[in-house]
Amino acid sequence: MEGVRGRSITQMLGAVVVTFELLVIFLGSLVAFGLKAVPPATAFIGGGAICLALIVSAVLLPRRVGVVVGTVVHVAIVVTGVLLPAMYVVGGLFLALWVYCMYTGTTIDRGRLAAGTESAP
Repeated sequence: MEGVRGRSITQMLGAVVVTFELLVIFLGSLVAFGLKAVPPATAFIGGGAICLALIVSAVLLPRRVGVVVGTVVHVAIVVTGVLLPAMYVVGGLFLALWVYCMYTGTTIDRGRLAAGTESAP
C-alpha cells in the first residue's frame, strides 16, 4: 500500500509520531540534566540511546519489524518513568498515539487497497 511519495499511510503517521517524540525525548534529556533528576551520563547516554532507537524505528517503518521496534521503544520510554516520573505521562501519551496511528494507518491502507485506489508494494 503506497500513499504520497511511495509511502503508506501507516509509515507516514509513524514517521510523524517518531519525529515529534524524538524532539520531546531530546528536550526531556536536557530537562533531566538541568533539574539534576538523574546523573549527567544517564541523561545524555540514555537520552541519546532512545533517540537513536527512535531513528532506527523510523528507518525500519517500511517493514513490519519497524512497527515492532517502534512499539518496543515506546514501551521502554514509558519504563523510564522509574527514573523521571514525568516520563510515565509523556511516554504513555506517545505510546497511545503510536498504537492509534498504527491501527488507523493499517485500516486506511487496507481500505485503499481493497478499493483499488492504490497498488500493493
